[in-house]
Amino acid sequence: MVDLSSAQWRKSTRSSSNGGACVEVADNLSGIVGVRDSKDPTGPALVFGPVAWQAFVARLPEQH
Repeated sequence: MVDLSSAQWRKSTRSSSNGGACVEVADNLSGIVGVRDSKDPTGPALVFGPVAWQAFVARLPEQH
C-alpha cells in the first residue's frame, strides 16, 4: 500500500464548480503520481509511475 498522506491534491483548471465529474492529481510525491475522484476524497486512489503518467497524459485529447 502506498502512503498518500502527504499528497497535495489539485483539480484541473477545466473543472467546473458545480460538482461535475472531476479528478484530482497529486504530483508532489517522490516517484509516483496519485489520482482520485474529487467527489470522494477519502475513497480509493490510483497510483502511477511518472513514465506511465506521462504516457497517459500525452494521449489525452486536447480540449479547446
